[in-house]
Amino acid sequence: MSTATDRTPLLENGNGAEPPKPFFRRFADTLSAEGQPSWLQSYKFFFFGSYVNVLLVFIPLSFFSHFLNWDAALRFGFSFVAIMPLAALLGTATDQLSLKLGQTLSGLLNASFGNAVEIIVGIAALLQGELRIVQTSLLGSILSNLLLVLGCSFLAGGIKFQESNFQITAAQASSSLMTLTCITLVIPAAYHSAKSHSGGLEAPANLTSIAPIISQLDPKHELGFDGMDAGSVHGLKIISRGTAILLLIVYIAYLFFQLKTHAYLYTPTTEIEEEEPEMSIPAAASALLLVTVITSFCADYLVASIEETATRYSIPKPFIGLILLPIVANAAEHVTSVWMAMKNKMELTIGICVGSSIVRLFLVAAGEYALTHGTVQQIAAFVVPLLVIVGWITHHDLTLFFADFETIVLFVSVLLVNFLIQ
Repeated sequence: MSTATDRTPLLENGNGAEPPKPFFRRFADTLSAEGQPSWLQSYKFFFFGSYVNVLLVFIPLSFFSHFLNWDAALRFGFSFVAIMPLAALLGTATDQLSLKLGQTLSGLLNASFGNAVEIIVGIAALLQGELRIVQTSLLGSILSNLLLVLGCSFLAGGIKFQESNFQITAAQASSSLMTLTCITLVIPAAYHSAKSHSGGLEAPANLTSIAPIISQLDPKHELGFDGMDAGSVHGLKIISRGTAILLLIVYIAYLFFQLKTHAYLYTPTTEIEEEEPEMSIPAAASALLLVTVITSFCADYLVASIEETATRYSIPKPFIGLILLPIVANAAEHVTSVWMAMKNKMELTIGICVGSSIVRLFLVAAGEYALTHGTVQQIAAFVVPLLVIVGWITHHDLTLFFADFETIVLFVSVLLVNFLIQ
């Protein structure tokens, strides 16, 4: 045993400490993903881990049909089917990243990619001037999750179990946000109704002067602005944009509530087995980027074929937006919700459909929980205002005004779900 001298380090590794690794070396170590599944294993799981991925063969068909200008129905059908497995793959890549990133980063990741398909399809439709498709597709996603999927999940869970439990405090907080977002859609409808029936168009000359403005804002005369004067239209845009900004601020505050100050409310009441990641972080991140890019192309081709398909085959565009497009974006989540209900995991079910925890819980290594946001709150409080602001930036005047009938249906649906979960 060596004797201590004045040069003997106080700490055992004091003089033997290795210098910090250069940036490029640390970057290479991250890409090598030591201790994690290899790139080959990761992508094998990614592409062959589900039977739904068989539908990926429709992606090249979507590209071919678009560039070769095939019949509109073929272009619409191929793109429609191609987006289904892409939506499932987006969810898979996001979940695999969540398993390693920890609670906060996982929550922020899922805030961005939890409803990526709705955002991509919405932006594609917005940039092509299909404002009515944007509105109906978002409304259809909300209604399908609130009514169809949640109802099927309750039915499936009720058949198998006599009782199902969930965190009531989290459910009440979530229902409050859901009610708030519903009110923000009711106010523009009330404003439109008041202005349309108050004699805003005082003379035929005023009708002539407002016609170019209405045609620019609503060239297809689908949004119901024909009975409004210039001041009313401008006021509706101000209300929508201001409300959109406030909604995004509220959504960010709600994220902070979920991820930091009251995260304990979203700890599952039942024990959940740990799940080992099937993909490395670099592979999952690259897969997420790849699928997002491909989805954006397929969504663009889908939206480009809607007008011709609706005209040639006499399919109402509201039917395409309210019924068909939500199926594309949420088919995988719908099956997952019912499956979780049949396993008596009602918190996960409500989290997926309504967002009673606004976040649905996925497993992480070391017993921590990653978070992914409930569909309804994310669409109503994040996607809708985000698209309004994107339209503002790109000079596509999307507003929060929906048709009166659609607004009433949404309000009644939210009221019904509030009664159910409180």
